[in-house]
Amino acid sequence: MGRGASTNSIPEIENARFLFVIGSNTTEAHPVLALRIKKAVRNGATLVVADPRKIWLTKLAKRHLQLRPGTDVWLLNAMMHTILSEGLQNEDYIREFTEDFDAVREIVMRYSPEDAEKVSGVAAEDIRASAREYASERHAAIFYTLGITEHACGVDNIWSLSNLVLMTGHLGYESTGLNALRGQNNVQGLNDSGANPSYLPGYQPVDDPEVRQKFFERWGVEVPEATGYRLDQMMSGLHDDRVKALYLIGENPAQTEPNAHHVEEGLGKLEFLISQDIFLQDTARKYADVVLPASSFAEKDGTFTNTERRISRVREASPLPGDAKGDREIVILMAKALGANWPEYPDAESVWNELADLAPNWNGVRYDRIEENGIQWPVPEIGGPDTPFLHAPAPARPPGKGKFFPVEYQRPIEEPDSEYPLVLSTGRTLYHYNSATMTMRESGITDKQEEPFFEISADDASALGLAQGDLARLVSRRGELEAAAHISDRVFPGLVWMALHFAEQKVNWLTHDVADPLIGTPEFKVSAVRVERAA
Repeated sequence: MGRGASTNSIPEIENARFLFVIGSNTTEAHPVLALRIKKAVRNGATLVVADPRKIWLTKLAKRHLQLRPGTDVWLLNAMMHTILSEGLQNEDYIREFTEDFDAVREIVMRYSPEDAEKVSGVAAEDIRASAREYASERHAAIFYTLGITEHACGVDNIWSLSNLVLMTGHLGYESTGLNALRGQNNVQGLNDSGANPSYLPGYQPVDDPEVRQKFFERWGVEVPEATGYRLDQMMSGLHDDRVKALYLIGENPAQTEPNAHHVEEGLGKLEFLISQDIFLQDTARKYADVVLPASSFAEKDGTFTNTERRISRVREASPLPGDAKGDREIVILMAKALGANWPEYPDAESVWNELADLAPNWNGVRYDRIEENGIQWPVPEIGGPDTPFLHAPAPARPPGKGKFFPVEYQRPIEEPDSEYPLVLSTGRTLYHYNSATMTMRESGITDKQEEPFFEISADDASALGLAQGDLARLVSRRGELEAAAHISDRVFPGLVWMALHFAEQKVNWLTHDVADPLIGTPEFKVSAVRVERAA
């Protein structure tokens, strides 16, 4: 579509008439935004949830499409099969604003709802009903997050969702679109600013000579033509001498990266590791040669950019403790110590002004416009309006046409067998945040949830002789851990689920590290395991 961001705004959610939530445990991972979804349902909207687990939103949903992990492409292609079979596609939009539709039409017509039921476990009639409702309702919006992207076919999943949006023309107006719910408060801003090995700030490709020349003229240094390493390539590079030193800023890979024993082994081989963070988390405690005390959100000046592309001011509310320095100052001092001729950047505004000058999305965004409520990019001209929803009247992708990508189903990298008969999927809970570096330090939170646990169905627990709260051992081809069994109807027989928050029993000891070949996102959502009673 031409933009790496959610298409629509958060306030628009409550006015949608059809909401399709897929791969998002919204009430636990995004509880404030989920209030808008609840309000939309109270206003009469239809909610359909596609998720392997019974999440809280399924209580409000008209329909829960409880698919097997890793079968999203089958489900989505079958929905498109229904739309085309029943003539519900938006032919005018397809003709005027898209290209390569015929390639998708040819493929999805091979994915019937009946065949999809055999693979995904979702009833064919539920697939048909959901497809009809989505295609027929003008104000229909899709919301997704890591349950879609954390697969070895994560890009295929996103292309499938994009195909569904383009096929129906649900794009370029209010309460519609394809909306990625970002997992942290500044994930969008981080990528916008160039924290991606393929792009300079504003999603300008590193391999474009005109882009490199523009930054050379501003910075006075040659920008390398080659892209840098993705995170998965860094982790594999720990083992073959491609990566000998690592500088981590707010990252805890010993806990958050898959196949964690392999990651830990690689971290132990490093010649030098710097950790810049607000607490001494697992990676820093075990492997860091130098720890740089960083600044928390309450000790910063600058901007955050959230899920709806809203750039908001952040102001220092508390002075830095002791000799701690702000992140900007630390990075500048590091660069100068390495011999870089960097400007001083005396404040956050000076950094922002440079970004706004160089990135077309933000040319019109100046500090005086984000003093109060923030502003949503793109804003290409100073004084011009911001953009509550994207792709109006046409997709931003040149030449004003969205591109269809035909997608075939790929089986998960690792599937159950006689030795490892269960599928493990991972995620977050309401009470903790990522590796729980901050939340495990708060008694009000740990009183609610402190000990490692996993969810298992009553049928599987009975077969294993497990009772509620029993300690059990989860074993994969890569490692094992012990956690308490929570017998739950949230998971179906054959599926177990565990959160990633527990440093003493890391679920990523179990997960495999095969990633999407295009973007490197690992398949956290499907690993084969077995469960045993603990001794």
